[in-house]
Amino acid sequence: MTTVTSTRATVPLLSRLPRWRKADPVLILSAVWCALVVLVAVAAPLLAPYDPSQTDILAANQGISGQHWFGTDSVGRDILSRVLYGARLSLMGPVLVVVIATTAGTALAIAAVWFGGWFDRILTRVFDIVFAFPALLLAVLSVVIFGPGLTAPVTALAVAYTPYIARVVHSAALRERHLPYIESCTLAGLSGARICVRHILPNVFPAVRAQAVISLGTSLLDLGAISFVGLGIQPPSAEWGLMVSDGRTSLLNGNPQQALAAGFMIIITVVAFNMLGERLAERAEVKA
Repeated sequence: MTTVTSTRATVPLLSRLPRWRKADPVLILSAVWCALVVLVAVAAPLLAPYDPSQTDILAANQGISGQHWFGTDSVGRDILSRVLYGARLSLMGPVLVVVIATTAGTALAIAAVWFGGWFDRILTRVFDIVFAFPALLLAVLSVVIFGPGLTAPVTALAVAYTPYIARVVHSAALRERHLPYIESCTLAGLSGARICVRHILPNVFPAVRAQAVISLGTSLLDLGAISFVGLGIQPPSAEWGLMVSDGRTSLLNGNPQQALAAGFMIIITVVAFNMLGERLAERAEVKA
């Protein structure tokens, strides 16, 4: 009796071993880093050792120490605390961009595939026109017109990213549109809206998810660049792109800690989102 129980208990464990051998380390590491950055952004008030806006001129440009793990900036603010709090604004903008662009792009692409004809052709031409404008240039122009901050560049980037999402969704939805089960649903009397929401959308979701994750990294880089040139988030807010900009003078004076810390976070986070999105896209193609 003991032998049978032991065998039954070990078989499921052994059957799981091939799954671990097939695990994608790049996917796992990227997902862990992205989750860690999100956790840091949420828990910044609990993790930050100091107030990110607290200045201390007497402690300006200090190096790495037990009191300040990442050193201090030119006005004595703790860089670690600013990096932790900076994750909030650095992620909030890209998340808003991706949510707006994904919602609009997915809805328009599925509608274009379902109705087809002139609606599909007009929408495709509009997207081609938007494609002609670089996303970063469109964001800069919006800031020039509406003023610096987060609202103008986020709105402009959302408009610029919508065609990218829509193109991916359009290709996946078009493939689903011509499958036999769609015709069966139509013959069964289901409405077009119900077919799109209940059947087409879930089947194109893996492609939408992959493109959205990639867009998160790209928009983080774009918004960081806008803040770097002084057109996005304004001082004294803690944001990674703004921190790199603020750290330029200190970098030239031999105090690179602020620019390096914020720049490292931008680079690693953007790479992690891109690698995660590419791996998800590959899995979506295999399932298709």
